This record gives sequence, structure tokens and C-alpha cells, in this order.
Amino acid sequence: MNRVLLLSFMLAVALTPVRADEPKGRFPTKISPDGRFLLAADGRPFFYLGDTAWELFHRLKREEADRYLSNRAAKQFTVIQAVALSEVDGHKAPNPYGHLPLVDLDPTRPAVKDGPNDDYWDHVDYIVDRANGLGLVIGFLPTWGRYWHDPIKDGKPLFNARNAEVYGEWLGRRYKDAALVWILGGDRKLENDAQKETIRAMARGLRKGDGGAHLITFHPRGGGGSADDFHGEPWLSFNMRQNGHNTDFTGTYENTRKDYDRKPVLPVIDGEPLYEDHPISFNAKRNGHSTAADVRRPLYWNLFTGACGHTYGHHSVWQMWAPDRGPINDPLLPWYEAIDQPGAGQMQHGRRLIESRPILTRVPDDSIIATDRVATAVPGAGRYRFVAARDQDRTYAMIYAPVGRPFSVHMTAVKGPKLKAWWFNPRTGKADAIGEFESKGERRFETPEPGEASDWILVLDDASRNYPPPGQALKPEARP
Repeated sequence: MNRVLLLSFMLAVALTPVRADEPKGRFPTKISPDGRFLLAADGRPFFYLGDTAWELFHRLKREEADRYLSNRAAKQFTVIQAVALSEVDGHKAPNPYGHLPLVDLDPTRPAVKDGPNDDYWDHVDYIVDRANGLGLVIGFLPTWGRYWHDPIKDGKPLFNARNAEVYGEWLGRRYKDAALVWILGGDRKLENDAQKETIRAMARGLRKGDGGAHLITFHPRGGGGSADDFHGEPWLSFNMRQNGHNTDFTGTYENTRKDYDRKPVLPVIDGEPLYEDHPISFNAKRNGHSTAADVRRPLYWNLFTGACGHTYGHHSVWQMWAPDRGPINDPLLPWYEAIDQPGAGQMQHGRRLIESRPILTRVPDDSIIATDRVATAVPGAGRYRFVAARDQDRTYAMIYAPVGRPFSVHMTAVKGPKLKAWWFNPRTGKADAIGEFESKGERRFETPEPGEASDWILVLDDASRNYPPPGQALKPEARP
């Protein structure tokens, strides 16, 4: 970036306003009474729309971080998932300013120096503060999983139960007043009790340090969830899954519902679904790279099967790949181009759709969908699975059609003598009214466009509620 462009960009960043809908300091601090949703301190729902920026603290300069964060704020993301001790040799490869996070690879000795802008943690502070100032919450991973799982120093992992608690307490104190969520784990399978105790110890340390100011979850290995090892433990605030880099609902994204159905009830979110432009199932030679349509489907599959939010990711962005860095698994674009791939901009439409109807009463309900003569077509299987949700009071229902084909619904899913129907376009966020219908029997609907990449959402409202068009702000009196 030349000097003129850099100065222009920095001026634009300085003038970027804080988003009115996610003001500085608003972040999830508690769980709804029914155990299903995240709430902010004001008692209102917090929609978790995350982005995986795992290498953000480690690889980006400040002006680059500004560019990335401003882009994500403009696209209405709410959470940025980033790692303090990052995967790509974050323990021994310095950040752009030559700083390392630890002294002698000792988690009890964070490398801090007096004065501002003098160490690794000053840089992390800057990014956290900048994100919070833009209305973004940090999904803060204290460490990637390799450092408590793999042999790193003297044939052993860096972390054990003793030093993990000390490190966690230090982090908790340092970021006690930040708008963040703690995310433990980091894409490794828990294989023994010592590893589990290390995670529990880090959670205890965080609680000591921040006084319980922040929620805590756990980022698991692909195909797994925090509930597999920690469900019901007192420190786990909500469950996180990594449904993984596959395109099929069957056997993959249907697992969100399984965590939704667990007891005791906890909110659930997919913290790592298929990334945009990622080698599908890690096999690009056979499956190619994912598209925007491939990453939209998990968004609605998760939301309509019980998730309290969703996480997006891009294969270039998580690693902050640029041409001067070694690529991991064949990224297609530099990160600074990839941030504007279509799937990233389309995530906000899912958020706006959910927020345009009462949130805290939303429940998954595939029984709304009438099974076709050929059930593998509707409700379908694989990458073309239809899913549905409604609210407990049956004032609205939503049916996600991942492919443009006719389908039928049970109109009694919504109560009231008249239903108002809409088509919501998940590619544009635009809603078109279809008309009003009686709340009885089955009705067949034709999607506005056929085709494998033409997904649609049918929204049915109790006409007497006068809800706004899907995707538009709900009136304050109708909010939970």
C-alpha cells in the first residue's frame, strides 16, 4: 500500500462511526431464562454473528487490523474470534512489530514491558479496544489447542493445569473491562484427563481474573462440540460446535439440533462451519472450493435448528494470508480482497431476518414442512435439506429452501385466520410480499427462481401482528 493510499485509508478509519445498534460496551453477559439465547447486560438478546480471524492479533499491523475491523463492522458482524497465542507458530514467530507473547515460552511470564506500544500485549490491547469502539465483541481464545495438546517444549505441551490457571488469571485481569467472550479449546481433541484439567484450570483462572464478567465457551475439534466433554460444568456458559468444512446437512449441521436438545439446556452456536473459498472436506482436487451458496446454507441450517447465532469464516481471512506469507491449504485470495467476498456480506441478511421477528421465542420445527412424495427432495438430504423454525406463540414461521424447487407447508404452523406470506432473498436481504392466505391445510409454494444456488426463505406471519417486512427492524414494542 503506497503512502497516499495508506493515509487516505487511515483517515477513513478515523471517521468510521460506532454502530448505533451495537454500541461500545454492549456484549453478551448472561443467558436467557429458558437457557436458549445470549443476553446483554440490558436484558435484550445479543445476536452472535461471528467471524473467524484467528491470526488477527499475530499477523496484522495496526492499520491492517483497522481495515479488517471496519469492514466487519460495516457488514454488521458482532463478534470477532481471534487467538492470543495463535496457531501459526504464534509462540515463536513474532508479530509485525517483532514482539512475542511469552518470555522463554513460559505461560506464567507474559512478555510485557513498561510504556505503550512496547510489547505483544500492547498490540492485542489496541485491537481489542478498536474492535470494541466499533461495536464489535472479541471472541477471545487465550491459546490455540496445539499449545495444550501437542509437544512444544521439552517434549511436552506449553500448558498444564498449573500454568494455565496462572495465565488465565492474568488474562482475566488485563481484559476484565473489555467487551469479549472467552473461548477455550482451539481445534484439538481432548484425549486424556490431564488435558481436560488444563482447560478447567484456565477457566478457573479467567474467572478469578475477571470476576465472572464474561461468558466462557469451548472451541472443539471438527465434528465435535463443547458438550462432548464439558456439558453441564459450571464454567461453561454456552455450547460451541465445530460442524466443520463440509457441505452436507446430513451428518454434519444436523448436530446443532442434537446439542439444542441436550439437558441441562444451554445455548448452542456453530463456531466454525464451512469457510468461504475453502477446499470442501479438505479435498480441493475432488470437491473444489466452497462458494457463497455453500456458506449461506449452514447459516440458516444452524439458525433454524436451534442456534443462538452463527459464525462465518473465510479461508484466507482466518490465516490473514498475503502473497508474502506461506499459504495454508491453498487460499485463493489475499485476506484484504477476501474480506469482500459475497458470502461475508450476505451473513448480515440472516441476522436482520432473525432480528425482524421476536427472538426469544424462536424454536426449531421441521414439522412445518410437508414431506414430499420423494422425501429426499423435500425436506431433502445432503446439501439440499429444508429446515424450518417458528415462535412458541405461532405468530410467525420461517422455512429455508436451500435450492429453488417447489415445496408445501402446513399452514396451521401459524395461528390466526389470515397469514401474510413473504419471500426473503438471502443473497440480497430483500423481501417481497406474496399475499394473504387462510391458516389451514397445506399450501404449495414455488420459489421465485429455480436452481441449485437460488436459496430462498418463506416467511409466514399472523397478519394481525403487522410485522415489518422480513429483514427490517422490529418495532420496539414488539421486541422481547
